[in-house]
Amino acid sequence: MLMMPRRNFGFDLFDEMFKDPFFNRTENKAVMMKTDIREKDGNYLMEIDLPGFAKEDINAELNNGYMTITAKKDESSERKDEDGNYIHRERCTGTCSRTFYVGEGIKEEDITASFKNGILHLCVPKEEPKKLQEQKKLIAIQ
Repeated sequence: MLMMPRRNFGFDLFDEMFKDPFFNRTENKAVMMKTDIREKDGNYLMEIDLPGFAKEDINAELNNGYMTITAKKDESSERKDEDGNYIHRERCTGTCSRTFYVGEGIKEEDITASFKNGILHLCVPKEEPKKLQEQKKLIAIQ
């Protein structure tokens, strides 16, 4: 029997265990809401993949210049025999969200959104950076 050594001769056994998706849930959220952003005609066009969700499952909120997209899913299925006893019953609940900074000058009515074929399409106007007014800064002479 040929035994192959583990990387680093087994010293990273616990490190590899914590790389399991069960322990590393933040990576899974980003994969769940894959987002493409492109700039066109002074707007940011966003496409967020939300397969398996319905339009009613999705919420978009704007607060202090941050837009948060949240998707929540509640599913249940059950099978019964002829007498009405459960043979199989499952429930699944999940929520995922992502937040994007869009600028404090953007209002809800400035953003357009649509949902089609599992993809949320958003059009966010590109906020121009505010010019700082030059102010004279006097040095006190004593």
